Amino acid sequence: MALAHSVLPLPLPRATAPPSSAATAGAELAPPASGLSVALFASHRPRPNRRSALSPSVSLLRRSRRRVRAVHESGSTLAVDAFANIKHILLPITDRNPYLSEGTRQAAATTTSLAKKYGSDITVVVIDDKPKESIPEHDAQLSSIRWHLSEGGFKEFGLMERLGEGKKPTAIIGEVADDLNLDLVVLSMEAIHSKHVDGNLLAEFIPCPVLLLPL
Repeated sequence: MALAHSVLPLPLPRATAPPSSAATAGAELAPPASGLSVALFASHRPRPNRRSALSPSVSLLRRSRRRVRAVHESGSTLAVDAFANIKHILLPITDRNPYLSEGTRQAAATTTSLAKKYGSDITVVVIDDKPKESIPEHDAQLSSIRWHLSEGGFKEFGLMERLGEGKKPTAIIGEVADDLNLDLVVLSMEAIHSKHVDGNLLAEFIPCPVLLLPL
């Protein structure tokens, strides 16, 4: 995932569960503490020119705050520019929960939110090492996927199934991303923690940025 193989922080939308289911970045940066103590002294002298009267500590603190604001504004612009170029997003589904796991629901909500904001297309790829005939609740899972994307405003999206191929999910994600010339892959860290996706292979197999969502 590394977005350009580094993580992109952003606010995460809240995912909801479908009615039929069973129980199943960026804040504004504050200036760093400077460690400077600024003392104010009362004086009976006529007030001198304010700029010339600033102590070195006050001047240093103000310059530090200006630099932090400049870095924040520059970083925000870069993040916005990066997402503005994303026109096709891949949402891999690697868990077998017919109503989708919490991490997958979070990834679906984030995908629809990004696609809606930046006018992107969405492709979903369902990955499992078992063939379709061996997954009893496969159809229920597809219905859940359609429900969650519809809730996010997307009734139309690409849907692929890569089942029973005997390949690593990370390699399949890379193949799909390469074949469709995708701009972004959205994954929950849950997929990595559950060992469905090998985080060490993301940069090797996936040719586009990957957005990893914390649990």
